[in-house]
Order: sequence, then C-alpha cells, then structure tokens
Amino acid sequence: MELSAEYLREKLQRDLEAEHVEVEDTTPNRCASSFRVLVVSAKFEGKPLLQRHRLVNTCLEEELPRIHAFEQKTLTPEQWARERQK
Repeated sequence: MELSAEYLREKLQRDLEAEHVEVEDTTPNRCASSFRVLVVSAKFEGKPLLQRHRLVNTCLEEELPRIHAFEQKTLTPEQWARERQK
C-alpha cells in the first residue's frame, strides 16, 4: 500500500478523534517520502508536547518506518482557536 496524505489524514482523524487534521505531502522536495501534519485533538488536553507526539507516532506506528521525514504540530482545540485568530 502506498502512503498518501489522504490516507494519513483519515487515520489520524479517526484514531485521535481529531477535530482538524492537515497533512502536506512534502515528498517532491525530498528524495524519499515525507509529510508535514497538523493535528488538533481534545486528546492532547493536559499533555506535554512529547506525549502528544507519542500519541501521533503510536497512531502511525505501521506507517512511520516507510516515511523518511515526518514533521508534526499538535494542538488542543483551544490552542487551535487562538492560533487561527492571529
């Protein structure tokens, strides 16, 4: 199975009960598959950054070995609302 931005978006949205997910395929700029994601989920409430990233990594544990570069930004719904007002 080939990894796609749409596949990753749907999996993150479903498994993390995310209210907003953005996935950008940045592969054209690199030599191997790479993605940049933004995940907004209430599951991140009260968790430090490392725990949030671990939740995302656990969600994608089958896919990550096939991804060369992976950037992630994880926000709570409250943080997302504040960021969008900027």
